[in-house]
Amino acid sequence: MASAPVKDIPAHVPADKVVTLDFFKRENTDVCPQEVMLPEIHRTLPPLTWCTNIFPGDQGGWLLTKVEDMHTVLRDPDNYTKNGMGKFAQSIGEDWLVIPTETDPPEHGEYRKALNPFFAPQKIARMRDELHERAIRLIDTFKDDGHCEFVDAFSAKFPIFIVLDLLGLPQQRMPEFLEWEKNIFHTNDFELRTQSVRKVVDYLNEVIAERRANPGDDYISGIFDYEIDGRKWNDKEVFGHCFNLFIGGLDTVTSLLGNIFTYLAKNPEKQLELRDDPKKIVLAVEEFLRAFAPVSVFRIAAKEIEIHGQKILPGDYVGISTPIAGYDPDYYEDPQEVRFDRKAPHISLGFGIHKCLGMHLARMELQTALEHWLKLVPPFRVADGFEIQYHVGNITHVPKLELAWDV
Repeated sequence: MASAPVKDIPAHVPADKVVTLDFFKRENTDVCPQEVMLPEIHRTLPPLTWCTNIFPGDQGGWLLTKVEDMHTVLRDPDNYTKNGMGKFAQSIGEDWLVIPTETDPPEHGEYRKALNPFFAPQKIARMRDELHERAIRLIDTFKDDGHCEFVDAFSAKFPIFIVLDLLGLPQQRMPEFLEWEKNIFHTNDFELRTQSVRKVVDYLNEVIAERRANPGDDYISGIFDYEIDGRKWNDKEVFGHCFNLFIGGLDTVTSLLGNIFTYLAKNPEKQLELRDDPKKIVLAVEEFLRAFAPVSVFRIAAKEIEIHGQKILPGDYVGISTPIAGYDPDYYEDPQEVRFDRKAPHISLGFGIHKCLGMHLARMELQTALEHWLKLVPPFRVADGFEIQYHVGNITHVPKLELAWDV
């Protein structure tokens, strides 16, 4: 699982705290990370290590393994900044921030004040009928076939249709958008990542310019009226928020759905539990968020800090991995067991001031997908002869999932 490389280690990092983890290799593997890698991380690693490949391009940073330590970091924007943490703008020589994701207080609070009303539960609830119709229409296209490739047929389309509609972006370009997304989040080739960031930036700049000239009733057109400190958002702020919605909306729920349905296909008794009592789906989604969280994010030390006796210097990256958090045995009883009555808190949709802006939409998408799939598709399984590959890295997912059922 881990080895200790001997180069490019900062002077303040002790050699015995250095690891390279298979979990952050950003490649496909036949090893299920939830069954093998995550429990092994907790068995073998201390609460804090320097992981040489924690960031794309095999860039190093500190890795926390304990939920309580993650809470401490996530509650402390004074000592841990998010400013520029994704290195998106920096990689192409620009200086905008992903808004509100890469902003700190007090500006972060002002941005959220403008954004929260749109993403409030009551506002998102108005999208419920559209979500249900989308899910049913998609499932109807393959439910009588007795099989499907789940990612292509459903999980890469259902949540992304919603986001593209919200932003007023063309559905027919979805394959191109997904390719950009894949090259940003699922590769270890930093040059390829940078090229794809540039493609997204150029495309969104064109869209924003067109909406300024011809505003419509889409979400992007509405951003032009958002205010901070009594003024309208400037061009960099408008762009930074559009970039946030684009990269955030085209991956996370898709990855979660793939992880969830892989588990359900391998565990027919858990399928049956939800089929017999659909009211369990709401709590099941929270357990799935804990057990199959896909995303690892970062903070950057703003000051010299000490964690577990280790000096952390300004500029050091500190990794907050939600998959690792979900398997902390000091925080969760029997974390490898998926229990639909657990009711345990998780950080899979953020924690503290940086709770996911789209968390209510994400929950509703997951609940809707499960509800209609289990209602319309008979008990399903992994197709005979199909070997599941898992992609490990900063977003953990299954790139392909062949399912089968009897019709």
